[in-house]
Amino acid sequence: MGLFSGKKGLVLGVANDYSIAWAISKKCLDEGAEIGFTHLPGEKMERRVRRTIPAETRLVTPCDVGKDEDIARVFAEARETYGSLDFVLHSIAFAPIEDLRCGFVNCSREGFKLAMDISVYSLALVARHAAESMPNGGAIETLTYFGGEKVVSGYNMMGVCKAALDAAVKYLAYDLGPKKIRVNALSAGPVKTLAASAVGDSDKLAGLYEAVSPLGRNVEREEVGSAGMFLLSDLASGISGEILHVDCGYNAMGSPGRAIEAAKEGKV
Repeated sequence: MGLFSGKKGLVLGVANDYSIAWAISKKCLDEGAEIGFTHLPGEKMERRVRRTIPAETRLVTPCDVGKDEDIARVFAEARETYGSLDFVLHSIAFAPIEDLRCGFVNCSREGFKLAMDISVYSLALVARHAAESMPNGGAIETLTYFGGEKVVSGYNMMGVCKAALDAAVKYLAYDLGPKKIRVNALSAGPVKTLAASAVGDSDKLAGLYEAVSPLGRNVEREEVGSAGMFLLSDLASGISGEILHVDCGYNAMGSPGRAIEAAKEGKV
C-alpha cells in the first residue's frame, strides 16, 4: 500500500519529462495514485505529454486555462472518469517572451494582463472547479518561485506574477478550508525545465544557488518531486496556505555566506 493508494488526481501543466509537474506526478504514481493529465491544445503538445505519462492513463485532455469553459469541461471529464478527485496540481505560467525578457518597468499592459490571467487567475478558477470535484476534501498545489518574494535578476515580470500567486494561495487556502481542502505552493530552486529556459541567466542562477545555499549545492529534480508529493499527501494534512521552499536553504540566506570565501579563492 502506497501513500496514494486509491487516490485520484488531476495534473495541469506537464510539458515533458523535464517538468517539475512530472517529477511530482511520478512520485505520486509510484505511491499508487491514478492521475489524469491536461496538455496545451494541439497534436504536438498531446504527443509530447503522452510520451511522458503512463500508457494506461485514462484521462489525457487539452486545456486552455485562458478559457473558463475549457477548465469547466476538463473537470467535468475528470468527474466522469474518476468520480471525484483527491488532489490537483497546477503547474501553469506564461508571459509573452518580449515582456519577460525586458525589465518590469518596460513590460506592456497587454503582456502583463495576459501573464497575470494565465499564471495567477487560472489557479483561482482551477481551485473553484476542483472544490466541486472534492466532496471529501483534498489538496491543491501550485508551483511558485523565490523571485516572487525577492528580486531575482532576469525573472522580471514573472516575479510580480509569482508574488500575486503566493497571495492567491493564502486566500484560496482560507476560502476552501471549510471544505477540508488544503492549498499550498512549492518553491523550487533552479531546475532545468522548458519554462526555465525562457528566463535570462538561468545557468548562472544555478551556480549562485550552489555557492550561496547552506547545503552548498543546487536542488535535484527528484528532491523537488518528493517534496511536491508530500504536500499533496495525507502526511501534510495539517499544512495549508504554505509556501514550501525546496532550494537547499537558499531562501534563508541574507548574505552571500560561504560564497564570499569561495570568491576570494577564485572558485566562483
